[in-house]
Amino acid sequence: MSTIEKVQGDVLVEEQVGINNEIVLYNDDVNTFDHVIETLIRVCNHTSEQAEQCAILVHYKGKCTVKTGSFDELKPQCTQLLEAGLSAEII
Repeated sequence: MSTIEKVQGDVLVEEQVGINNEIVLYNDDVNTFDHVIETLIRVCNHTSEQAEQCAILVHYKGKCTVKTGSFDELKPQCTQLLEAGLSAEII
């Protein structure tokens, strides 16, 4: 006769707190593609390709996450996007 041993262990799950925030950029009928692209390059340090792709997504999907990170890191960037006339929020 054989026995089967079952082992039940605890699993430690670590979560990175505070980096789950993102800046979401929303579509509007005011800003040009060029203005959005230039602003994303300047404020969010996007490459021209990244900024163009985000602008296209915003135009066709209505919104796009343009940056992720901690709230403290994103707050000044979101403020700069808003000051440039773009519609954005941190979620």
